[in-house]
Amino acid sequence: MMKFRFRRQGADPQREKLKQELFAFNKTVEHGFPNQPSALAFDPELRIMAIGTRSGAVKIYGTPGVEFTGLHPDTATITQIHFLPGQGRLLTLLDDSSLHLWEIVHHSGCAHLEEVLSFQLPSRPGFDSASGLPGLTRITVVLLVTAGDMAALGTEGSSVFFLDVPTLTLLEGQTLGPDEVLRSVPDDYRCGKSLGPVESLQGHLRDPTKILIGYSRGLLVIWNQAAQCADRVFLGNQQLESLCWERSGSTLVSSHSDGSYAVWSVDAGGSLATQPTVATMPYGPFPCKAINKILWRNCESGDHFIIFSGGMPRASYGDRHCVSVLRAETLVTLDFTSRIIDFFTVHSTRPEDEFDEPQALAVLLEEELVVLDLQTPGWPSVPGPYLAPLHSSAITCSAHVANVPAKLWARIVSAGEQQSPQPASSTLRWPITGGRNLAQEPSQRGLLLTGHEDGTVRFWDASGVALRPLYKLSTAGLFQTDCEHADSLAQATEDDWPPFRKVGCFDPYSDDPRLGVQKVVLCKYTARMVVAGTAGQVLVLELSDTPSEKTVSVSSVDLLQDREGFTWKGHERLSPCTGPLPWPAGFQPRVLVQCLPPAAVTAVTLHAEWSLVAFGTSHGFGLFDYQRKTPVLARCTLHPNDSLAMEGPLSRVKSLKKSLRQSFRRIRKSRVSGKKRAANANSKEANAQLAEQACPHDVEMTPVQRRIEPRSADDSLSGVVRCLYFADTFLRDAVHHGPTMWAGTNSGSVFAYALEVPTAAAGGEKQPERAVEAVLGKEVQLMHRAPVVAIAVLDGRGRPLPEPYEASRDLAQAPDMQGGHAVLIASEEQFKVFTLPKVSAKTKFKLTAHEGCRVRKVALATFASVACEDYAETCLACLTNLGDVHVFSVPGLRPQVHYPCIRKEDISGIASCVLTRHGQGFYLISPSEFERFSLSARNITEPLCSLDVSWPQDSAHASHRLRESPKLSQANGTPGIILAPQSHDGSPDPICSKRSDIQELPEAMLSPMSVDSATSADTTLDTTGDVTVEDVKDFLGKARTIQLPATLLGAGTNGPWPLHVGPTCPARVWAWYLAELWGGLRAVLPMGSWPPPRPGATGRGQLGLPAHTTSHSTHHPSQLPL
Repeated sequence: MMKFRFRRQGADPQREKLKQELFAFNKTVEHGFPNQPSALAFDPELRIMAIGTRSGAVKIYGTPGVEFTGLHPDTATITQIHFLPGQGRLLTLLDDSSLHLWEIVHHSGCAHLEEVLSFQLPSRPGFDSASGLPGLTRITVVLLVTAGDMAALGTEGSSVFFLDVPTLTLLEGQTLGPDEVLRSVPDDYRCGKSLGPVESLQGHLRDPTKILIGYSRGLLVIWNQAAQCADRVFLGNQQLESLCWERSGSTLVSSHSDGSYAVWSVDAGGSLATQPTVATMPYGPFPCKAINKILWRNCESGDHFIIFSGGMPRASYGDRHCVSVLRAETLVTLDFTSRIIDFFTVHSTRPEDEFDEPQALAVLLEEELVVLDLQTPGWPSVPGPYLAPLHSSAITCSAHVANVPAKLWARIVSAGEQQSPQPASSTLRWPITGGRNLAQEPSQRGLLLTGHEDGTVRFWDASGVALRPLYKLSTAGLFQTDCEHADSLAQATEDDWPPFRKVGCFDPYSDDPRLGVQKVVLCKYTARMVVAGTAGQVLVLELSDTPSEKTVSVSSVDLLQDREGFTWKGHERLSPCTGPLPWPAGFQPRVLVQCLPPAAVTAVTLHAEWSLVAFGTSHGFGLFDYQRKTPVLARCTLHPNDSLAMEGPLSRVKSLKKSLRQSFRRIRKSRVSGKKRAANANSKEANAQLAEQACPHDVEMTPVQRRIEPRSADDSLSGVVRCLYFADTFLRDAVHHGPTMWAGTNSGSVFAYALEVPTAAAGGEKQPERAVEAVLGKEVQLMHRAPVVAIAVLDGRGRPLPEPYEASRDLAQAPDMQGGHAVLIASEEQFKVFTLPKVSAKTKFKLTAHEGCRVRKVALATFASVACEDYAETCLACLTNLGDVHVFSVPGLRPQVHYPCIRKEDISGIASCVLTRHGQGFYLISPSEFERFSLSARNITEPLCSLDVSWPQDSAHASHRLRESPKLSQANGTPGIILAPQSHDGSPDPICSKRSDIQELPEAMLSPMSVDSATSADTTLDTTGDVTVEDVKDFLGKARTIQLPATLLGAGTNGPWPLHVGPTCPARVWAWYLAELWGGLRAVLPMGSWPPPRPGATGRGQLGLPAHTTSHSTHHPSQLPL
């Protein structure tokens, strides 16, 4: 019979309230470069930039800290983005030919991005016979004309349709078909061939009624929309790729598929031009690839910029990704390492300016964003404050350092500035400066360290929303690699053609995979750092403010301890360079410790106060005194049957025999357990019924625990060292405390060593006379042999011990060394607290038995209360293999909260997760992006920003019209609130002014929230507009006509329409009418009458319905009698 016991009575209300003040889960911001970008746009008036991705995400960037994120409902590639200049709105085109209108809206002073409207073209010609648009096909290009109120849509069928942007409806009677264009073309040019898809649409900068249309066949037409005729026709014969209009409108340039571009004169006599003024192939005469996009920008000096992508010689450089910049006689071929998505120039767009005067060139690549300064000779790159490619080399590990001292922060920033000095003549700052960052200055500085495959460690400013690069450390210069070579492009001479110039920092190729960084540890108080790599190399570095030339000390530690029968089959160790080596300012290596065999380092820890570094691999762990430069301890953890550990991560040798044996064992165990489950099924059901009858409902019962099978002692890789830890605690007896080192392995073994550290070595530079000694004090074997993930010692008050130097420098509260200490051991299956020095079990929580998951990441975090600034709790946060985050109290190990965080299928995201000391976390959602989340209700880092926009008064109402589809939750999880636009003079628009966050509009409108919510009785609804209770009485008694705004009826004018209430009244008008004037209706209509219910009401009597009346009626809403 099942045995069960009772824990405690129902949940404590005070504790539940305290949990709400301490814990809250939020995914706040995405750091890094958007994965798989597909579209780019720039608003020159607001100075903001938008990037679209293949997954349908829209990301808008302004000044550092200003970010907006939106996500389309369907996963589709964004092919084009177009800003409505100065309005904070943009139009996106997806690869399914759907158009989406987005708005940046404000609520409580902060702005968010929301989708407003969408428009879908019929999927095939003649799909909608009633529309009268048989030529509708896939949209190839979009052009916004007349201040963004109208859009021209070019299609594959050679037609151009016109769309009313505020309502996203097609304008009837304005379609430009290919037949109308062909009337202006000579007969010999037609020759039965079609014009092909519309490749480009360009608006005239001076005359908005003129549109330049380019067809794939090569035909160029300047179409006069007002006169509905062609002003000029240019008979091109080469397949067209792109077009650009010169600022004055007198010249246009076209690029073609053969790698050439042509300049056409618009002012030349006649309406027909057969030959361009200039036609050239920049990288000819041999066949070249297509010039995909071209820009023409003029300058006051008389020169002009011609900027184009592609056009490289097909045979020699067809695989290069290049953008060419030509000015006068100067040509530079910018060579990138990833595919070019799009580019734009930052230049003057004011109508009164005669010249473009480009300031910067921004190039969006598949893996990075590069901005060039066009005003400085040499056109240098402008370092970006965000959107840096995290994956310039693949990320192999990461770590977070909180509360970085100001002095260390300044030294790291200074070292980074010396790495990439800007030219003295360069005055251009980051050109994308739109919006205002409303977030407060971060109270503490946070560093995110990422280790990479090429042996580099990058330092990132993770204090705020923008992840800013600070400094890059390279360890490859210390070793002799097999692929040392100088970049041939860097050695190019002046006579080389094309004149390549390597630009960008994305370099996914590593010279040697052994250089990969596996672990990083930084001591923020002494500016010492440990970097451990794939080939067993452990580097101890120190921060220096000046360049130096020094010889690095090299030591080796044999972790096998001369054991017989083990042969390393993996890669060789890296050979260090000999002699003095030059090192720039920054972190400079002091000691190199080489583990033997040269397996990848799996764990490392540093104690700068004792000058000790501990490291572990799949063979064992070692302890090294980097002050005396001598090894202290080496311990082998290999099992006699552990042969896979000798093969290494880069070896291809596999133990087939061992793999088959383990597979058969698993099959045998599953069969046995299946029989047991079938035999005990009936008894379990009876026990469950008995438990339901016997257990009171207000008492919490211990959940049924899963049976956990112990792991075999000879499992492969059982000797892998998973964690290392230093602590000053009681290990030998309960009276004397001292330095200790703890190590946990993959087989559930925990080794505790007592250390004898001479006093002079504790932070002193003078070498002590006695060496550091290590003596094995305790050895613990967990019952189920689950891998040990983390170890932490708790003081007498149950708090974690402070970091080195924190207590001695009064930076943290001194630990309680009077009461009994305890050690918290976290394995993959359970958390357990043991008393010290007896190492007897005190409390535990079996996570796998209760939740059916395994621990992947663990961290002790401090959670501050939002209600009381002085109250905080230290808890244990863990991430499981199912992607859930659990929080437990310390030292009681009581479950507090748990949240779903990462998809369980996202194995790389779970493996990359980093938990911080203040209840936040980072994990990779793509190779180039970190998702930031917060478990703390108080410590949240999220975008808080605003944007000043100005909408045309005649189109301001369009974005407020009733939406028939519910809003989608955006990536940042913020609800959509309507924005109060401004008129062109910057003052609030009287048409849409706010009052207490509720819209007060002269044209009566309804918030979507008021229509969709059936429980919004507490929401105050304004009786807006000219319709009052007296009007209702008059309406009910005499008149049958009221004045309603045209926006509710879908009209294209602002004037009021007379609404005749009757069978033809639209249902959405009833929705507005009853929601806005319900108070007046209740005052006028008697309870015995039948007032129609408001849409969304579900119960009786909610809206004054009589008890005998149901909320469902056979009447259509448009036919309800009054």
